[in-house]
Order: sequence, then C-alpha cells, then structure tokens
Amino acid sequence: MAVERTINAKIPLDVGYADIDAMDERKDFTIDPVNFSGLSAYVKELQGMGLRFIIILDPALISNETGYTPYDSGKNSDIFIKWPNASIIPNDMFHRPAETLDMLGYVWPKGPVVFPDFFHPDTSAYWKELIIEHHGRISFDGIWIDMNEPANFGTNEKRSFNWPEKDEPYWTLKCPTNNFDDPPYKPRSIYGPRLSDKTICMVGVQNNGSLRHYDVHSLYGWSQTMPTLEGARAATNQRSMVITRSTYPSSGKYAGHWLGDNDSSWKSMRESIIGILEFNMFGIPYIGADICGYFGDTTPELCQRWMQLGAFYTFSRNHNGLGYREQDPGAFGKAVAESSRRVLEIRYTLLPYLYTLFYQAHVTGSTVIRPLLHEFPRDSRTWTIDRQFMWGSSLLISPVLEEGKATVDAYFPNDRWFDYYTGDELLRTGQTHRLDAPLDHIPLHVRGGSIMPTQESASNTKHSRTKSFGLIIAPRNGTAVGQLFWDDGQSTDTVENNDFFLAQFAYTTGNITMTVVRPNPAMMFNLKLSTIRVFGVPVEPASLIGIASPADKYMYNSQTQELYIMEANLPMDSNFEITWTY
Repeated sequence: MAVERTINAKIPLDVGYADIDAMDERKDFTIDPVNFSGLSAYVKELQGMGLRFIIILDPALISNETGYTPYDSGKNSDIFIKWPNASIIPNDMFHRPAETLDMLGYVWPKGPVVFPDFFHPDTSAYWKELIIEHHGRISFDGIWIDMNEPANFGTNEKRSFNWPEKDEPYWTLKCPTNNFDDPPYKPRSIYGPRLSDKTICMVGVQNNGSLRHYDVHSLYGWSQTMPTLEGARAATNQRSMVITRSTYPSSGKYAGHWLGDNDSSWKSMRESIIGILEFNMFGIPYIGADICGYFGDTTPELCQRWMQLGAFYTFSRNHNGLGYREQDPGAFGKAVAESSRRVLEIRYTLLPYLYTLFYQAHVTGSTVIRPLLHEFPRDSRTWTIDRQFMWGSSLLISPVLEEGKATVDAYFPNDRWFDYYTGDELLRTGQTHRLDAPLDHIPLHVRGGSIMPTQESASNTKHSRTKSFGLIIAPRNGTAVGQLFWDDGQSTDTVENNDFFLAQFAYTTGNITMTVVRPNPAMMFNLKLSTIRVFGVPVEPASLIGIASPADKYMYNSQTQELYIMEANLPMDSNFEITWTY
C-alpha cells in the first residue's frame, strides 16, 4: 500500500526496503513463506519500474534449527565468536561445553544464536557466499545490516523482553565475572552496570583466539561491513550499497549509516540535524534518520515537516516500527502528499549537485552536509547553529522544527544569498531573518559565487538520469564557479578506473562557460543542457550568443533580477560558451 500510494501521488521513489518481518521467523537469508510468499516476484516488479530494493541482515544466526545452512556452514568452518575456554562457559540449557566453545546469545530468532567472527580469515568468503545464494531467492540491490554492535537481548538478566513469559525456564546469556566485563573503570556511556549489558561477553575471543572481544568490540559492525559490500557486489554484479547501524572511522568508505531507532517526535527531528552533521565530520557522508520517526505514532504536521527536512538528508528514507500508524506521505491525504512531492522533486532536481559533492568527498575527504561554521569559521554566531545546515558550500537549508510554526528564524552570514525558489537576493546579511515558512514550504537559499548543476526530476533516478541538465548561477562580485561529476551510477570504482565525466562551470558578468575536464562521450551521448537560471542580473540582456534562436529562449524578471534561459539544447559532451550584452 505504501509504495502504491507513493507512486499514485507522483512522489519520487527509488528504493523499497524489507525489514526483519519479511524473514521466516526472523532468520537471516530466509523469506516468510506465508506472509511474504510473493516478495521475490514483487521485487522484480518494482525493479521493472526502475526502483531498487534493499533487504536487511542481522549478524545473529539461530543455532538449534536442523538444516539451517548459515549455521551449519559456519559451524563446519568454525567461524563463530567463542568462549576462551570451557571452564568459564555458563552451565545452562543451551551451552554445552563438551560440544562447542561457541558463545550463544538471544536476539530476534526463536532460539539461541551465534555471532559470526568477521575477523576470522574464513568468514568473509562464508558471508559472501550466503549473500550470493540468497540473491538467487530474492534479487535485492543492496543490504541493510542492523544489530551489529553486536546487540544481544537480556544479557545478564533473568529474562529478555522478547522471551515469551509463559515459556519457562527462562534463558539469557550470562557473562562470568572477569576483568573484561567488569573493568575497574566503566565508561559513562555503558547502558547498565556491566560492559556486556545489551551485547555479548567481553571475555569472548575471535580470530582463533588471537583477539579478545573486549579489544575489538567497537569494530564488530565495521568488520561486517566490508564482507557485506563484497557479497552484495558479487551478487548483483553492480556497485550496490550497504547501510550499517554500527560504524567506526573509515566505515564511510564502504557504507552509509542511519541514526538508529528514533522517536516520532519534534525533539528527535531536531536532534537528527546534529547527527547528520557529526557523521559527515566522522567521514560518513551518506547519513540520515528515520523520517517521521520509528517509535510511536507520528502526526500529519510532524511528518510533513520531517519529509521536508529529510529530503535534504543524504540518506533519505521514511521508516517506522511495526504496529504504528502508516506514515508514508500518501497516508495523510492530499496536502501532505503534494508537499512531499514538491520537496522531493527539488531533491531530485539537485541530485547532480549532490552527486558531485560525493565525488569531492571521495577524492578530497570533504563533507557533503556541513554546518555553517565550516564555511564561516570566523563568524562566532555560526558556532552554535544546529538548526540549519548546508549542502556543500552552496545551498543553505533552514527547516521548520517546531510544532505549529509558520515561520523560521534563520541566520545568514555575510555573503550574497538568493532565494532558491524566486531568485530574490537577501539584502541584509550577517543577521537573523524571520522567514515565512507555511506548512508546505522549506526555506532554501543559494550562496553567491556558486554554480549548481541540476537535472529535470522524474519518478526515480533511472528515469531522471536521462533528462536534461540545468544550471543555477548565483554570482558574487560578478563571478561564480561550479563542477559536475557524472558516471553510470552503478559500476564500481569509476573514479579509480577513470570511467566518468567531469566538467567545470564558470561565470563572469555576461558570460557562462562549460569546460570538459574529463570527456566521456559514450556516457554523455544525447544528454543536453536545457535550462539556466542566473540570479542577480541587474539589467535585461539585449541579446544572447551561443544558443539557437536566443530571442525566443530566455526570460528576464526585473523584479527579482533573474535571467532564465530555456531550451538551450547544448550538448553535455563538449565545451560551450554563452554570452550576452546589455
């Protein structure tokens, strides 16, 4: 229903997701044969429409089910996290020291689970093979890995919250008292009295006993990410992608991240901006929160405002928990659906600029989403701003984050700023402005000195990638610059293999140029540059040179001082120049 409503409302949509409820009793690499018996066919149907599909995998694998290949294969390879010796294994109904040293826990499946040791030299090949085999059952495009801190339910407690209360005796993982689970100094961030609470025992060992889990605990998600990406790429024969809950420095090279299970609240929405700023600084630029919230029932107003903010997360996904009200934008009626469609069409229009920012992050280590203070470090008023943020150096986003508000107070550092929608220049800078922001509007401003490449939006990126390009030019002191990176969107290592297109844009008063830095005629064949918006043009041009029939293909708004060139029809695979006189 959610996908159907979204498509019917003409809201751009690229990816569908399957959470753990699509599994057979929440077991990895399975599909529920009753409730999701048609999932594989449905995924192919979506892919036929140009959409992609992402499945979820947890690291915990059930250990007491006959014929479950992920466990049997891992057991044969002896690649699960272990107790250091039999003498400290708890004497309980699941651990059998005489048979195995594998550490057992309890998570989502209905039974004791084991945890693959991704530091073991044989685990990557094992995990990769499981992913390839599962792709034969469901043709997913990417993988979302969750619970990989690793999480474990009810550690050191009498009963886990999800162990049926009627099923006695109760069982949970019990960690023996030792210097690793009970160190002299406990970090303040630990949830309970022991380091092992909510996870597995720190005394465990990995990589054939050479590593203590205590020493590599924070690397568990990181160590799972690379084998998962390798498996996804081998299965799909494309770039694929991984979204991971647990990260570590350098995770951003291999995966994106979402900010975990949040609340359907205005507070969670506001705090998500801090999260996306921080993770860009951590080197993980593909980042977002669950739009409209995960826990609890959202409201139409909250979801409408969150869809506006979430359109400018780099990882933009509306996701909620099981049992709460439906919260896809089409579920709230026409007003929320149309507002969401408009803001997502802006996102899709700006995807060439966003994609180029990711290229720059890849080759220079820069951020994609950044705080104002990174662009204006000497302006002390930017140092504490966490309710606005920027895409790169050119686009300022000022969302409404309070219930019932139709205005937002936004700070504009000393520079030229133009309204994205109207092209109007903001005349007073270095101060806070109260901006009109009715329920269907998010304020956006383009910084002077910028040229942002754009592209006509469509229902998804398979279709938008074939549309015409455009430019938004915002001068500062009569000049502006910009860049466009483009590749096929799905091959691996296109930068390293020099299989991409790169162009530089420059503007001086009355002159626009595109210079192809790295040509790729096959990739850019038939792609045209159609529209150009130039802000801050004080006088209507007398004539344009560089496009066919120029008199019929531009408009000038003397009130906003925007020059709009339409149907320029310039080939994207070669240099061009447009000039005008006054």
